[in-house]
This record gives sequence, structure tokens and C-alpha cells, in this order.
Amino acid sequence: MEHPENESEYIGLRVNKGTNNTPTVNPYMKDFSRFKRKTYTVDEYVRGILDGNRTILSQAVTLVESSKPEHQHMAQQVIEKCVPFSGNSIRVGITGVPGAGKSTSIDAFGLCLLNQGHKLAVLAIDPSSEISKGSILGDKTRMERLSVKEDAFIRPSPSAGSLGGVARKTRETIILCEAAGFDYIFVETVGVGQSETAVHSMVDFFLLIQLAGTGDELQGIKRGIMEMADGIIINKADGSNIEKAKLAQSHFKNALHLFPMPESGWSPKVLTYSGYYEIGIKEVWDMVGEYIDFVNENGYFEHRRNEQSKFWMYESINERLKANFYNDQRVVEALKVNEDAVLNNRITSFAAAQRVLDKYYQK
Repeated sequence: MEHPENESEYIGLRVNKGTNNTPTVNPYMKDFSRFKRKTYTVDEYVRGILDGNRTILSQAVTLVESSKPEHQHMAQQVIEKCVPFSGNSIRVGITGVPGAGKSTSIDAFGLCLLNQGHKLAVLAIDPSSEISKGSILGDKTRMERLSVKEDAFIRPSPSAGSLGGVARKTRETIILCEAAGFDYIFVETVGVGQSETAVHSMVDFFLLIQLAGTGDELQGIKRGIMEMADGIIINKADGSNIEKAKLAQSHFKNALHLFPMPESGWSPKVLTYSGYYEIGIKEVWDMVGEYIDFVNENGYFEHRRNEQSKFWMYESINERLKANFYNDQRVVEALKVNEDAVLNNRITSFAAAQRVLDKYYQK
């Protein structure tokens, strides 16, 4: 049909005839088979990981993070075959309030370790939005130098609303990274909260990054996170901020004196440094090395690893029991009935919970 704009009454307008049968897709993209990701067997995954193939390692981590039952079954087989080759790394948990400079510091710390001939894997737990359920997964953008290094592997993982689940998957990812030959593992958390407890249960050294001007020693005592820290470092100790950082250092030292001695027998140190200007980086890693030597000598290193393995065994049992409970059809039906009863004030929440549990136990 001719365009009415081409009529003589529409002076100055002209619509050219379009091309007929224009393809809707790029003709070079018709063969999508060459763009499909290759699938591997369990043995191919294991062989690729042990050879240090980062592409296969990345796909294995994706397999571990998948919620599909068939993927989970294969992932467990891969993990079990990699376990004998794991456990040979130093695992460091890094936490701090948002804006403390965790990613910038990891970039500087990582380069320091790579220059010493080490291989580093960085696993970041990224919070998912409660509204959109999405995650930014943008930590690598702040690790510009580290992300292009051949001996560094950076992998952010979304929490997806289930912190326990992502923490378990992070622990399994640690096993894969160790089997791939990475002798230092950094686990970066989202900030101060429940994630710190989960990460503390899977690392050898827990590093807390603080900023100057966040309160006196009384505020420090109130932070439960400080009881878990094996070392505290005050970031951004540069320029006109040096004196503030030193004051914060003294406040945190005073606060630490009021805590009981850690089970390891190690007295946590408080250091100042600048991640951006890379001032004091060597001193931070000297502290980590000193701690590892100390706990190896008194046997606490092996004790902590054993306790962590036992902890995650019980955590896995709890997760499986919880999943089994909520997937039970009788429980689903009982929850609906008792939820209505609670909302209409016919029964208390505690009595309703007991009724649902009784229904579950009647097998």
C-alpha cells in the first residue's frame, strides 16, 4: 500500500519504499550451535580443574551454584573428586562496612601476593536486592589490575536471599579453587552482619577493615564483629587523615583489651594502611604470615579447620532437614490451615507451629 504522505497535497514529504522480506536476524547468527556452551562430564571437569583451566573452573563454580537437582548431583561428584587435592591454601576472610575500601584493598593485597609468586582466588558474596532479586556482581570493576592477571581468579556470587546457601556454595567453591592450584583464597563479605559469621566459619584468618572516625572504644566493644577478627586494619591512613587513623588505632586497641583472649592464643593486632596509595601493605601481610606461623606452631590451625568441617556438616544437615520439611505436602497443607487460624486470632503462633510439626512427625 502506497504511503499517503507521497500525495501531492503533502508538499515536502516523501516516504521511500522499504525493502521487502528483510531478515529479522543476522544471517551469520543462524547457526547458534557454535555459540552453545560445551558440556563436560564429571571426569572432564575434574581434569580441567586440576590442570588449572580457568574456563572449566568457572563453569564448575556455576554448576555448584545451580539449584537444579541434576546439576547439584554432578557438582557433588566433582567436589568429592577434588577434595583430596584441596586444603593447601591460606584462606583469608575480608570484611568491613560498605565504603571501607575492601575491593580496593583486595586489589592491592592481591598484587602484593602475586609479586611473591602466589596464585590468588577472590570469592565475593554479593547481596541480592530484596525487591528485584538481582545482584550487581560488580566487584571486579574495582579490582582493575588484579582482574587481568593470569594467576588471579575473581568470582562474585549472589546471595539470592539465602545467605546460608550461598555460604555453603562458597565453601565448596574454595575446594575447587584449591584443587586448581590457588594457594591463597580471599572471601570478601557484603558488610557487617550475618554474612560475617558464615565467612568466619570457613577461613583461617579473619581480617576486619575499619575507617577512622567511626566511634570510640565503647562503640568498638559493642561491635560483635570485633570478637571474630584476627586482625584489624584502619584504611585510608594517608594525607590529612593519618592522625585520625592513628587515633582510631588506639581506640580499637583499647577496645580489644576488654575482650577475652581468643581461643587461638593470638592477640589481634591493629594496623593502619592506605589501600589506594599502597602504604603499609607489606606490614599487613607480615601480620597474616605471623599469625599463620603462630597457629601452626600451637596446633590451632588444624583444630580450626577440623571444627569448621564439623560445623558445615551440621549446617548441611540442617539445610536438608529444612528443605525436606517445607517440601512435604502434608506440611504445605497444614501451614495454610494454621496460618489462617493465626491471622483470625483463633490460635497462637506457637500453638500453630506445634500443630504443623506434629503433622510432619506423623509418618
